[in-house]
Amino acid sequence: MSRGLPVLGVCAALAAFAMPAHAATTATVTATLSPDRLGANGAVSVTIAFSDPAASLPAPVRSATLRFPAGLTLEVPHLSSCSEARLEALGTRACPAASGLGRGRAVVAGYIGSQLVAENVSLRLYLGPLNNLQPTVEVFGEGLSPIAEQVVLDGLVFADAAPYGERLVLTIPPIATVPPAPDASITSFSLTVGANGSERRNRATVHVPKRCPSRGFPIVAEFAYADGSGGSARAAIPCPPRTHRKRDR
Repeated sequence: MSRGLPVLGVCAALAAFAMPAHAATTATVTATLSPDRLGANGAVSVTIAFSDPAASLPAPVRSATLRFPAGLTLEVPHLSSCSEARLEALGTRACPAASGLGRGRAVVAGYIGSQLVAENVSLRLYLGPLNNLQPTVEVFGEGLSPIAEQVVLDGLVFADAAPYGERLVLTIPPIATVPPAPDASITSFSLTVGANGSERRNRATVHVPKRCPSRGFPIVAEFAYADGSGGSARAAIPCPPRTHRKRDR
């Protein structure tokens, strides 16, 4: 694994939690760079919101494939990793600080009896150990109220075809509620990968290429759900202002 890892965005870790299974459900995806400048090192933030007017909750997601733009790379100054087993046993205190790649939040919704409740979940993204020479990531989610719940998502990273550079394949375990209620769903998700400003020293940062495609940096997310259906969402990270870029021709 090189020090210039293609960005996992993970961003998007994002998006990996849930996507509605109903045809009426839609997802909106937005992504930004900070600083918003070509050739800079900083962070990328991804926010996904889900809505389905035909149902109270989207279906839980069971797997996700996230495709990230070519050229956007994650610069990791110290290749330190944290495993899924350590996170499940000891939580975030088991992970070296150098293994951290980003953080974010999600909103989990589910039923406790007949009451629909929502819970804010904090997210931490870590570099995982190599798996057959393939890079991995771990996403640790923790909610405290009204249900104390922890979940770890693990993913494998593969090379992808242009205009994408990498695809991240995640397996998402069920997010349990109070039996016999069904599993919870994620209704929104945001994740910032990399560090910006004074936090950049000795921290992972996202490196932005010096050129931007005319339509921005593309991101695609594809999902499979607990009910056997699937779906996808597309977005583009806008190119930095014209004064800071040269568009591809």
